[in-house]
Amino acid sequence: MTVSAADAARHFAAKLDFETDPSDVKAARDAGERFVLVDSRGHAAWSQARIPGSVHLPTADIRERAAALIPEGTPVVVYCWGPGCNGSTRAALAFSLLGYPVKEMIGGFEYWAREGLGIENDLGPVERPTDELTAPLAVDAISCDC
Repeated sequence: MTVSAADAARHFAAKLDFETDPSDVKAARDAGERFVLVDSRGHAAWSQARIPGSVHLPTADIRERAAALIPEGTPVVVYCWGPGCNGSTRAALAFSLLGYPVKEMIGGFEYWAREGLGIENDLGPVERPTDELTAPLAVDAISCDC
C-alpha cells in the first residue's frame, strides 16, 4: 500500500486542524488563547471529576443549550472520557453543525488526568500522581516535547 507524500501531508495537516491533546490545551490556556473547553460527559462523570474551568455541556444538550452558554463563533475544544470513547467526536460534530470552530481533545479526560494536569470534583481539587507512561515526571513538564 502506497500513499503519496502530498496526500499524507494533507491528511496530517487536516488532522491537526481538528484535534488537539491535553498538553497542548494546557499550553494554550496558559498562553491566554481564547476558547471554551467543554466537558461533554454526563452529570455523574462531571461530579466525579473534571478539568477546572471547563463548561459542562453533555452531548445530548449541545443543540439546545450551546448558544446560551457559548457566544457564536467562539472556538470550542471538547472532551469526553478517553480514547476508548467517541463521545467527544459526537460533541465536536454537534458543535460543528451549529457553526462553531471546534477541536476534539484526543485522549480526553483520562489522559488529562494521567498526565498529572489539574482536576477537580464537587469538593475541590483532586490530587493524582502523573502516570509515567503518559507524561514526563518532571515537576514543570507539561509537554512531551513532541
